[in-house]
Amino acid sequence: MVQNKTDLLRIIGKIQMSRIIIFANGELHQPEQLKNHLQPGDRIICADGGARHALALGLIPEIVIGDLDSLPEQTVERLKSAGTRIIRHPVNKDFTDLELAFEWAVAQSPPEIVLVTALGGRLDQMLANILLLTRPEYAAVPLILWDGTQRARLLRPGPPVQISGAPGDTLSLVPLTPQVEGVTLRGVRWPLRNARLHLGRTLSISNQMLGAPAEISFKSGLLLLVQILKHGEENENPN
Repeated sequence: MVQNKTDLLRIIGKIQMSRIIIFANGELHQPEQLKNHLQPGDRIICADGGARHALALGLIPEIVIGDLDSLPEQTVERLKSAGTRIIRHPVNKDFTDLELAFEWAVAQSPPEIVLVTALGGRLDQMLANILLLTRPEYAAVPLILWDGTQRARLLRPGPPVQISGAPGDTLSLVPLTPQVEGVTLRGVRWPLRNARLHLGRTLSISNQMLGAPAEISFKSGLLLLVQILKHGEENENPN
């Protein structure tokens, strides 16, 4: 029970320091690795049918957002009974369920948002899920896609970024703007120094980490960093 204003501020502070894990309605890969990756205090949010994956892992989501056309009504009632908050939207809307979940999550100002079960399934939705990361209003919060065997994050110009991992991990840099200028990549089999990468070209695909951490920096543009984990995610954090 909250006794006073100090207790309330402490609770709010703990919530703001918790990662948000968003379950999308894609495919569930490596369920045990995913469950082992979760941390105490993680806030579980589901975009519509993503609730199926959370329930399959024995998790009760804090919130389910969407038009709920992918969930049987008995599942919705089960979630309500378990204390899940349901934010229902019309079926005819201008946003995907995942975008609605992203909007809610970013508004909470968490230290990190991890999107799971967003890969596989329909190609159009998978591409849209990846491109959601490019929204300028999401720049303040680190956004990571993760499925237990690979992870991806959007990189923006700024200070050098350390890339955790292990020797043999595959690293790919996918330009998401017409050009990405001044790319320097260290700690990999084929390093780059002040390189220019072009949208639609494959120069920066399938590199390999030599050790950890690798390091990347660049001056302009947007890059999607994709890391394929050689030995799985057992001893790694997805950042």
